[in-house]
Amino acid sequence: MSAGLPTEGTNAQQPRLVDVVRRDVPTCSLEERLGDVRRRVGAAGWEACVVVSDERVVLGLLRAAELQADPGLLVERVMRPGPSTYRPFVSVAEMRRIMTERDLASSPVTTSDGKLVGIVTKKDVGAV
Repeated sequence: MSAGLPTEGTNAQQPRLVDVVRRDVPTCSLEERLGDVRRRVGAAGWEACVVVSDERVVLGLLRAAELQADPGLLVERVMRPGPSTYRPFVSVAEMRRIMTERDLASSPVTTSDGKLVGIVTKKDVGAV
């Protein structure tokens, strides 16, 4: 399931994050200026950006509040480091519960080695 391959059995019918994850999420690197990232994220219609390494390993997250900081700062200075991430096999129902309880607007979805798959929002899991 974590690789996005087909599954079998009764539990296979349950929707998983791999079914709803948004793979078009903006990404940025530690060395970018916040102002450049903010423009790119806004133009794409997003309110969040995932900070990744060259290998697409998730390092941090920029949410709306961080994106409003001084545009001259480097992403590394303002990002939320080490965000909680979830695997593609997590059920949509479980993610809905987590997002509601923790009041999360969005959450990164990664492989077991930390590489970005995409992001899920409250709307994606029906937690609006």
